[in-house]
Amino acid sequence: MLVLEFPATMHQGTQMSKIYTAIGLMSGTSRDGIDLAIITTDGEDLVERERLDVFHQEFTTSDRQVIKKALTQAIDLTDRNQRPGWLATAEQIVTDKHIDFVRSTLNAFAGNPQWGLDSSKIGLIGFHGQTVLHRPDEGLTVQLGDCQELANTVNLPVIGDFRQADLDAGGQGAPLVPIYHQALVRQAGLALPVAVLNVGGVANVTYIGEQGELIAFDTGPGNALINDWVNQHGAGEMDEGGKIAAQGRMKESVLAALLNNSYFSQDPPKSLDRNHFSLEPLAGMSLPSGAMTLTSFTALAVARADFFFPAPPRKWIVCGGGTRNPVLMAELQKRLSGEVLSAEELGWSSDYMEAEAFAYLAVRSLRGLPLTFPGTTGVGKPLTGGVLHKPQG
Repeated sequence: MLVLEFPATMHQGTQMSKIYTAIGLMSGTSRDGIDLAIITTDGEDLVERERLDVFHQEFTTSDRQVIKKALTQAIDLTDRNQRPGWLATAEQIVTDKHIDFVRSTLNAFAGNPQWGLDSSKIGLIGFHGQTVLHRPDEGLTVQLGDCQELANTVNLPVIGDFRQADLDAGGQGAPLVPIYHQALVRQAGLALPVAVLNVGGVANVTYIGEQGELIAFDTGPGNALINDWVNQHGAGEMDEGGKIAAQGRMKESVLAALLNNSYFSQDPPKSLDRNHFSLEPLAGMSLPSGAMTLTSFTALAVARADFFFPAPPRKWIVCGGGTRNPVLMAELQKRLSGEVLSAEELGWSSDYMEAEAFAYLAVRSLRGLPLTFPGTTGVGKPLTGGVLHKPQG
């Protein structure tokens, strides 16, 4: 095992702010696997992204099935620490997979110094875990994954449980990534206002206003409903490249039924559980037309976010798994005001933005800096969060 020191501070930045190299881990609501990113940051304006050959580890079909069963069982949870039945099994799978991925990454760097990253400089891990339940109105959020076991096994400090402090203070506990979006937009010198849209299982937007003000909320479904529809029809885990939707026709009456949801008129900050929306309105539809209708639903739900912005964004920057779906990207181009760009067009990473964000948030947490804000989660004042787990034994 690679033994590392804590804390692994690379050097001193300006105004005595410490600069860390941190791993960020994200397992999203689409249940496709684990994203890993490494950044060097002070948790404020400095962000240096490492470009790696391996960022993603797939869950097996069996893993996905167990996590799906855990999601169903999580509906009945009333205590965030409960792990009955499939939840316990899923948590061990999530923990083991993260441990294996981090260890193999560290070992790969140790064995390949030509990659230009000294793994002994990595000083911190931000571990989001696998969300199986998020009910902010009940102050309840559940992410699977044992932070202490990860810390002990890889011998690195781990920060997890990013959402609960915000929920305890009356916030939504989501979204958490806006402060990282703001750092990237500031670093890129983009003319404001700008919207950064992440299309994962659920879609969320960060609006950065002309004075740098943050507004953020979940816009509605991202890929999750499309994935569920495709999976329900035995056609795989997702609509790869939008190929299924491209063969279908959007049905206006079904789209109207999907959009007839009180969530869309609710003022932000607001956030969603993955299972908030139902596939029932699509009963009897063909696989392709259902996929096309759901793809349009995701885009129109995003377009409705414009209503809550003080001024239209000059640019929409899209990241997340949705950028790999050209049908969805075309729908966004059609529905949104302002220029629509993928994160890659700015040299950012669409796929690993959230993993990078949790490395960034881990450093902010370690430094006691705010993670959430009144305009992003509705919390009363800027608030730090996260729980530090130091290696033991």
